[in-house]
Amino acid sequence: MTDKKGLPPYKVLYEQLRRHITDGLYEKGDILPSENELCTTHNVTRPTVRKALDRLVHEGYIRKKQGKGSIVQGQPQGVGILSLSGTTSAIGKENLETKIIIKPYLTTWEDAFGFPLLNYEKEVGCYKLERLRIINKQPVFYDITMVPNINLPRFTSRNFENRSLFEIMRTNYQIEIVGGEQKLMAITANETMQQYFNVKPGHPILQLDRKMETSKEGFFLYSQVFCNTNDYGLYGTF
Repeated sequence: MTDKKGLPPYKVLYEQLRRHITDGLYEKGDILPSENELCTTHNVTRPTVRKALDRLVHEGYIRKKQGKGSIVQGQPQGVGILSLSGTTSAIGKENLETKIIIKPYLTTWEDAFGFPLLNYEKEVGCYKLERLRIINKQPVFYDITMVPNINLPRFTSRNFENRSLFEIMRTNYQIEIVGGEQKLMAITANETMQQYFNVKPGHPILQLDRKMETSKEGFFLYSQVFCNTNDYGLYGTF
């Protein structure tokens, strides 16, 4: 079981099951096919199936119950800006709109939101983009993201509108977020945020500066996220 991108079999199965859950093929409370059935229908080994299922458990998509199997939990709940699974996975595509403020473009590093840069990062430059994330028609996140220019073919030509950056990195470049560091700060809305969030001067905003570690050694993503959290609490594991 392989695909054109050459992903390991467990990742291929994981991606398929994850997509079936996020697309609603399996709903909360449904039971996934048994390990034996998955082995047969996907022509993979039991360790491959277990590795894919374990990852779904870790990310909160399913839970395992002795005697019943893998029970679908649905999409992880809450606003996953603090989560490895990302905002799109946590909220659901049907409720989240991503508006591209500035499309990805290649530039030199000016700063990494307070995080020190390595010499090779400075040398290769980065792709920078700005997005506004809208939940149920309400602007909630404005984020600026910088991605190092290291072996990312066609990055600027990809469609980022209403798409998850984490998913693009995972499915097109086999780069996954595995952890990182983030700093939280309470600020008030400046003129840009007042415009994007439609709030008044002095409105409280949560600022998150993030350095995200990936599955590719020495490859880090950096982002600065501004959150209008009046109606949404933030949670997640990171």
